[in-house]
Parts: sequence; structure tokens; C-alpha cells
Amino acid sequence: MTAGALTPVEADAARGILPDWAVATPARRAHMSRVAALMESWARERGLSETEIARWTATGWLHDALRDAPPAELIPLVAESERDLPLEALHGPAAAGQLEGQVDPAVVSAIRHHTLGHPELDPLGRALYLADYLEPGRRSGAEEWAELRDRVVSDPGAVMIEVVSSRISHLLDARLPIHDHTIRLWTSLLSGNRP
Repeated sequence: MTAGALTPVEADAARGILPDWAVATPARRAHMSRVAALMESWARERGLSETEIARWTATGWLHDALRDAPPAELIPLVAESERDLPLEALHGPAAAGQLEGQVDPAVVSAIRHHTLGHPELDPLGRALYLADYLEPGRRSGAEEWAELRDRVVSDPGAVMIEVVSSRISHLLDARLPIHDHTIRLWTSLLSGNRP
């Protein structure tokens, strides 16, 4: 993880101030706040510097900055190579594109891949992937999800396997396609590529 100073966008986001281009309803902002709080707590538990704690918090705030924008408006914001992603996953690459050069590259990567996962996620990216899924307002199985949240810092690899497995099972049960990024993440986890 980088040790550089926070950028202005990261410093604002760490305080819950989103860029002007963000499209997020009050309900979305509440979700982003819960993700940011988880990211902050995990960064503190990991013993990261205050700068990195703020960067992790900012990542939680920024990850869904374009989630409530119409998908048709997101297509021009993503790279040609990402335009085949499912419409519900375009907000990550679109926000990452908007943030490129304004935040740390690790933040861009985490946001780009937070919906589908990716085999090359670093600890920040994996934490965002987990926080987005495990934040307390999103799931009804309170005890099970709380237990997983509590284990993220002590056993991140095992928690990643459980969460990716749960997400894949949900897609299989719903007879939905599983994106190649998710399959490659799953394969990398099973072959021992853990944080």
C-alpha cells in the first residue's frame, strides 16, 4: 500500500464529501457511510497509518459514487474493454475512470473491481469487496454476517472464500451468469492467492 499523502479528493471523501459528479440517493449514501465505517475500523485493526486509514475510509465513501446514475449515462465513462460488463456493474469502472489521477491508483483499482471482484485485488480492494457485501445494513443474517465482519482482519482469506462462495451460489440459484472476473477471483482464492 502506498504511503503518499492524501489527495484532496481522498481527504474530502474520508469526511463523507463526495465529488460534484457523484449520483447517490440518501439511501445509497447511508450504505456508503456504513461501508466507509467498516473500512475505517478494519484499517485501524490492521494498524495502518492515519493516512491509510483515511484512504480506506475514502474508498468506502467513493465506491458507489455513480451507483444511482442511469446505466446509459455510464457507458461513455467506461473504457471500451469494460463495456461488456453487466449494466449493474458499470458504476465501479465509471467512478474509477472519473477518479483516475485524482486518487491513489489502489483506490481506483478497488473501486473498479468492487462489484465483480478480480484475481489481482490487493488488500484494499479485497476489503472493499468484503465491506460492500458485509455491511450491517445490507444483510438479514445478522449473526452470521457479524461473525464474518469480525474475522476479516484476523482471517481475510477464509472470509473472502466464504463471501465469494456465497455470491457465486446466489448467482447459480438465480440462474444468472457468473462473470469471468469472479470466476478468476474464485480460482485464485482456491489456489492459495490470499491476502
